[in-house]
Amino acid sequence: MSKSLVIVESPAKAKTINKYLGNEYIVKSSIGHVRDLITRKFKKPTHKSQKYSQSYSLNNKQKTYFIENIGIDPYKDWKAEYSILPGKEKIISELKNIAHKVDHIYLATDLDREGEAIAWHLKEVIGGDSTKFSRVVFNEITKHAIKKAFKNITKINMHRVHAQQARRFMDRIVGYMISPLLWEKISRGLSAGRVQSVAVRIIAEREDIIKKFIPEEYWKLNVSFVLKNQNKIIMDVTHFNNKKFRPNNQNELNIAIEEIKKSSFFIKKFEKKIIYKQAPAPFITATLQQSASLILGFSVKKTMFLAQKLYEEGYITYIRTDSCYLSLNAINKVRKYIKKFYGDAYLSNKYYIHTNKKHSQEAHEAIRPSDIKVKNINTNTINLDAEKLYLLIWNQFIASQMKPAQYQFITIKIFSHLFQLQKQLKIVLFDGWTKMFKEKNENITQIPIIDIGSILNIDNIIINQKFTKPLPRFTEASLVRELEKKGIGRPSTYSVITSKIQERGYVTIKKNKFYAEKMGSILTIRLKKSFSNLIDYNFTANMEKKLDQIAENKLSWINVLNSFFKDFSEKLDQAKKNPEEGGMELNNIVFTSIKCPTCFKKMGIKNAITGVFLSCLGYQDNLKKRCKQTINLIPLNDVLKKKQNNEVTSGFTKLINKCEKCNMFMDSYFINKNIQLHICINNPSCIGYKVEKGNFKIPIWLSKTVECDKCYSNMLLKKGPFGKFFICVNIKCKNTRKILPNGEISDPKLEPIPFPELLCKKSNASFVLREGVSGIFFAASTFPKSRETRSPFIEELAKFQYLLPKKIYYLSKAPIVDDKGNKTIVCFNRKNKEYYVTSKKKGKFTGWSAVFIKNKWCVINQ
Repeated sequence: MSKSLVIVESPAKAKTINKYLGNEYIVKSSIGHVRDLITRKFKKPTHKSQKYSQSYSLNNKQKTYFIENIGIDPYKDWKAEYSILPGKEKIISELKNIAHKVDHIYLATDLDREGEAIAWHLKEVIGGDSTKFSRVVFNEITKHAIKKAFKNITKINMHRVHAQQARRFMDRIVGYMISPLLWEKISRGLSAGRVQSVAVRIIAEREDIIKKFIPEEYWKLNVSFVLKNQNKIIMDVTHFNNKKFRPNNQNELNIAIEEIKKSSFFIKKFEKKIIYKQAPAPFITATLQQSASLILGFSVKKTMFLAQKLYEEGYITYIRTDSCYLSLNAINKVRKYIKKFYGDAYLSNKYYIHTNKKHSQEAHEAIRPSDIKVKNINTNTINLDAEKLYLLIWNQFIASQMKPAQYQFITIKIFSHLFQLQKQLKIVLFDGWTKMFKEKNENITQIPIIDIGSILNIDNIIINQKFTKPLPRFTEASLVRELEKKGIGRPSTYSVITSKIQERGYVTIKKNKFYAEKMGSILTIRLKKSFSNLIDYNFTANMEKKLDQIAENKLSWINVLNSFFKDFSEKLDQAKKNPEEGGMELNNIVFTSIKCPTCFKKMGIKNAITGVFLSCLGYQDNLKKRCKQTINLIPLNDVLKKKQNNEVTSGFTKLINKCEKCNMFMDSYFINKNIQLHICINNPSCIGYKVEKGNFKIPIWLSKTVECDKCYSNMLLKKGPFGKFFICVNIKCKNTRKILPNGEISDPKLEPIPFPELLCKKSNASFVLREGVSGIFFAASTFPKSRETRSPFIEELAKFQYLLPKKIYYLSKAPIVDDKGNKTIVCFNRKNKEYYVTSKKKGKFTGWSAVFIKNKWCVINQ
């Protein structure tokens, strides 16, 4: 029997597809990309002419050196040198062996540009007769979709491959050519990304606005009136003397209150209006990421990981799309479902065809369930979070074809000779599509009885002091929305963008909000000045459109790259010059009056990827006499603890410091209990700073001397991309401990404990007890070869309690079974960082649980 090879991207996808194809097909996975541009470390130039000038007009030796390291030749129509990715040699070898034995090869990688590029790379790597290869794509992993796809085979779309290559080449050029410049001019370890740098700019500019914002006081006034039926209604004072009412001080407020007490009020207007709220469009990648963040609290990275799993298991359609398009077959099925389970009252009168944004990929469908009849998915293959995400997608898809929600808005206006007051009420007349989300509506059961022209009696005057607030910081959801609005990046890149800018230390996330780090702000300012196009919103968005046009064969990919490279290289040449000649400004050290505690020389303010710190100026001396003393600067905002009434309780008062050099705002830092340092936000461009001396309270984690739990050496406070932590001074140890959000220092990490008598089910390995962010768990001793994990049974901990350290010994004393004889397992509450015990029956939680209170186990749920 003749056989065909089908190559997909992931093993899970291969397993699912294998169920639907017959014995004449062999389904294998490439496990993502198989090759990429060569990645060589830059060698030190051996000749003057090889000096890495990164100029558009390089001489021949410089060109050769440049091309050897970057893997692309922009001078020969962008000829590229690819290499097999490390670890993929075995996979490629296996695919080649099978490919030589089969009659045909189907490249069934994902249907986006990345998938098209992977298909092309596979074809190039496997080699052989090109007529032996076919391209097959499907939007969902269902039997119907796969059978249909194999009846409509195509060839690799080289225009889409070229679009992907153009993006990859530009990113490689930017990364490899700018990074050496940033290392030389600003700080080691820096890098720039064509799209990531724009995302950092968005966050850094918002941070700048927030820092410069000065709150302004204002007051709101409400008046409670008694109606005819003795019911009360609270009205907002909106106008005073025919002007908008917004008093900025208590004196203005008191004048208004006295006038209200003397005034007579009557009802001027009572208006009813029907409003329809249309059904939402089905999810695209960006809206799924935003909704999962807002509703489920998932990060963009987590959402995409779970969505990929759901797609590979066949539960949902392809997840990387910016099109709201739905197939007619899908619409018919969901409409039948709505009619059957919700009734005609909820079914929209006609098909909803949701419009797409201008540059969406029309051929792609929106994200929807593969089978609308499947509401509860198999939790044996998918975890609970993936189930929540699936239900969100399922609800959105059904809602997209339901009737609009219907509301009645009531506007009431009350007048006097000086004042105008207003109130708006909302009544839900028909919930429509919001039924799918159990939306909390202001459902008024009784409409107030209002007589136009009737005089009202004042019941109470309510005053509220308010302060203006700056624009909010970006969350992952709002950042994705902003990138989408500006046309920056594409659905498949949002997860990478949000992850990269955090990993590089340019921004941090605290309580789900992005904060720009000092280096992120410096980098943004330098790139805006020297590479205006690189982080210009319109330029980046237009480049995305050009990539789309390349994919549609409307633009030449080589011409686009040539234009980009010429402009970029010219700007790079200019940036390399001295600052006096218009080159990129240096990240100079700013001298201070603070003395080094080691050698007593002056210290200077330095900015690096790890944050702002003081460095001894003696470091500039020759190597033998060099002083390496540094002092960490802790942002004052990290030290302050505030009550709900916004009063500062840690001994600090917030002062608005202005720089004496440039009159700009200053960032405040904590050095020790006697010294604070205020630094101009324009540092290092501005050398302004202030030293404030006093007696300041210090936080817990600064007042403690931390001893390493492994080697008993001292531990130093450091700051990394993911926050503050302590690290052991012993270079051989490198033990670390985090600082928790409450200011406490995390407990020492639990060392892995082998349990040789507990064998794994999926391999010949035994279990090892490990500790992670979700508490202790059993993992295979051969990890990562075997990734088997599970929760420990209490009976296992009791049997081997002699292996347990003091930290978790009490868990072995927990109940081994519940009241019905079901075995108990260890669980961990991530919110309060406490262990508890629960039980399962046939893989499902029983609802029984016990907690450790006052040195004993107490059953709290039976």
